[in-house]
Amino acid sequence: MTGAADTPRPDTPPPVPPAAVRRLRLTGFRSYADLDLELSAAPVALFGENGAGKTNLLEALSFLAPGRGLRSAGADGVARKSGNDVAAEWAVFAEADTRDGGYRLGVGARGSARRETRIDGEPAAQNALARLLPMIWLTPAQDRLFAGPRADRLKFFDRLVHAADPAHADAATAYEKSRMRRQRLLDEGGQDPAWLSAIEVEMAGHGVAMAAARLDALIRLQGEIDQRPEGVFPQADLALDGAVEADLADGLTAGEAEDRFVLALREGRRRDSAVGRTLTRGPHRTELLARHRGKDQPAGDCSTGEQKALILTLALAQARALGRQWGVAPLLLLDEACAHLDATRREGLAREILASGSQAWLTGVERVLFEPFGSRIQYGEVEAGRIDLV
Repeated sequence: MTGAADTPRPDTPPPVPPAAVRRLRLTGFRSYADLDLELSAAPVALFGENGAGKTNLLEALSFLAPGRGLRSAGADGVARKSGNDVAAEWAVFAEADTRDGGYRLGVGARGSARRETRIDGEPAAQNALARLLPMIWLTPAQDRLFAGPRADRLKFFDRLVHAADPAHADAATAYEKSRMRRQRLLDEGGQDPAWLSAIEVEMAGHGVAMAAARLDALIRLQGEIDQRPEGVFPQADLALDGAVEADLADGLTAGEAEDRFVLALREGRRRDSAVGRTLTRGPHRTELLARHRGKDQPAGDCSTGEQKALILTLALAQARALGRQWGVAPLLLLDEACAHLDATRREGLAREILASGSQAWLTGVERVLFEPFGSRIQYGEVEAGRIDLV
């Protein structure tokens, strides 16, 4: 491992401006009955005791992106509870610097209703948020991501892909709907082969779009990793182990890859029907492979601290890639980012974030964890649903 000189200097002007939340209001969200924060575009450190509400605030910010938030709770699971009472509605409102200038962004729900999204007061699709406010988040649950289930790694990588290509989420959603429709037909005996074939063609189209977006993101991400010398965060070698991704990487056109996937689905009907799930290898079964380059070791065999450092390598590299692609540094939500990091890596993390220009939101139990940021971070002390900027 080389020294701090291999990482960017924090006094170097950031290459791009940040996507940043300038004002944040929460109403009836988790532990926050009513919160109103005004901020600069600098990083934010939230510190306080466990259970004070630090992660709740990051979760609220994550609802300014498509999906179910960083806890996967969904709209019906985040309303504030007080005793036996549940808030009738919840809302997250932000005034933000985005890719296209300043916007007012809002999400919320009333009772058990579906989540609503608004941009400058007008109804909008969730994916419109992704196009305005690129975002990456990490949680402690990902500290041993590479040693855990394959599906968790794929979900993590797909969120990185989605930050670069908002259409990826649409393709993934459409693919899953087609896959479930196909399985229902197979479970019912597959008595309508023409309808089954039509669904498989649709499924293949969405699947190839997913695989193409993943490959493009992987190439950009690996390029960012390769051009930086190993410093406090290790370099990683990444690969995707998936049938459709392999076909595209081997030079097949999208049409040829779709035809091959359709044929595989047709040949796998009897097996998929017998087991009640799609065993045919498609994008839903792709594996993200990672190796610690310096140790020449699979990431899953590394220590918890090394795995966390590798995850940060990927997140920081993707933040740089998004800066080049989108022209703004993405919002970074890093829950307990300093846990399992020694002092050297905490200093390296501060340097990387400051050099990127990102408005990173970090949480930790003690303020001292964020001292490497010096005066270039905003501190918020969190206690019982209240945040005091200090």
